[in-house]
Amino acid sequence: MSEGIGQNQSDSTAKGGQKKGLIVLLVVLGVAVIGLLVVVGILLKDRNKPEEKAEERRNVVITQENAQEMIAQMTQEEVVPITYYTVTMTPEWHFKNGEAASEDAYVENAISNSTDVYFDIFIKGDEENAILKSPIIPRGGHMEAITLDKALDAGEYDCVCIYHLVDEEQNTLSTLRVTVKIIVEG
Repeated sequence: MSEGIGQNQSDSTAKGGQKKGLIVLLVVLGVAVIGLLVVVGILLKDRNKPEEKAEERRNVVITQENAQEMIAQMTQEEVVPITYYTVTMTPEWHFKNGEAASEDAYVENAISNSTDVYFDIFIKGDEENAILKSPIIPRGGHMEAITLDKALDAGEYDCVCIYHLVDEEQNTLSTLRVTVKIIVEG
């Protein structure tokens, strides 16, 4: 009789172990399902990140110091050919006085660009009042002997040039911001 009692205890222990194993298995499966849901949620959330990243870079100004970094970032992004633009301009413009034409200011819309363009120049920190509004520059066209729309006092001005890449109806497709230094001698 003692053998029968021991066998029943072994069966009970085995069944209890199986129940514990089943519970552990269910917990592991539950954690795996929750983990999978978290991963799917993150992937769905990351779908919107390219737009967010573009929005974060909205106020980035390309300077000589960060140009290489910006080029590296741009080469990793998807290129939209219609808004491709190569900036060709002198980075420093000198004026004899606030109303004279500059002898070294030069802006070109290279023939290799995909759109016509115009630009506005603002003194850094004041993008409400343009000191220059260019006409449309067609592909292959350029501007030189540039005069400012607003006369400036003698001094050096750190400025932001905002290019507008436009379609055939002159609707802005994209914008590009670069820095330019304006020096008014007197």
